[in-house]
Amino acid sequence: MSAHPEHNISHPKLIIYTHVVSNAEKPRNRVNKTIFEITKMDCPSEENLIRMKLDGISSIANLDFDIPNRKLTVFHSGEIDQIEKSVIELNLGGKKISTEQTDQTEFKENANQKKLLWSVLAINFAFFIIEMTTGIISKSMGLVADSLDMLADSFVYGISLFAVGGTIVKKKRIAKLAGYFQITLAIIGFVEVLRRFFGDEKLPDFSTMIIVSIFALIANGICLYILQKSKSKEEAHMKASMIFTSNDVIINLGVIIAGILVNWLSSSKPDLIIGTIVFVLVIQGAFRILKLSK
Repeated sequence: MSAHPEHNISHPKLIIYTHVVSNAEKPRNRVNKTIFEITKMDCPSEENLIRMKLDGISSIANLDFDIPNRKLTVFHSGEIDQIEKSVIELNLGGKKISTEQTDQTEFKENANQKKLLWSVLAINFAFFIIEMTTGIISKSMGLVADSLDMLADSFVYGISLFAVGGTIVKKKRIAKLAGYFQITLAIIGFVEVLRRFFGDEKLPDFSTMIIVSIFALIANGICLYILQKSKSKEEAHMKASMIFTSNDVIINLGVIIAGILVNWLSSSKPDLIIGTIVFVLVIQGAFRILKLSK
């Protein structure tokens, strides 16, 4: 019996190469970081105005406001065109400075923001009532006009609060009503200024103008402090430049100076002039609010 030769069959080994991806090699989610300069953003009400205007744009991951330096940083995916158009529409001097990619994808949310907004809303609305009442009693159009400026800020904070959780349509409807109401009051104020300018000159009570405006200035300073301290620790300090370049504070100082001039010149003209200037600013603010309804 012949022996069968044994065949040694060698099977090729299956070698699996695995490549371990280190943390450094893992793909990262990158977003775009666009910085805007907003030259007319001098107080927190403009910040809230911009937030509401950009609300609903799904590509936005986070908004970071630097009011003292008039800067807005937008973290977003995709193109910047829609965001840039919305910023420019508010007529706050918005201009794109740069766009770059960033690995930052986690952002801090301020849980106390709603509570802080309620605080500044209460302060602004209270001073709207105080200045309107004392303005009528003291016959000061400067105080009446400044009260409408306080009301304008109240509208911005109010829309921010009442529109939270609501639809875009609801927010736009509230903005439209607030804007037209503000314009109506400002026009009534203009008519009264003209009536006093061409009619009998009645001197306003200069002491009331000065005292109430000092308290209003303090109130505006408190509002700036409350909202600024909600920022990160690095930004929590208040810059003097931020306070004294705020439109609200400039208006208060204007009414105080007008009160001094009324007493010095024995004329109501300084009061009527500051009243006219503030009514113009109020109407400009109303048109910005109306832009939220578009």
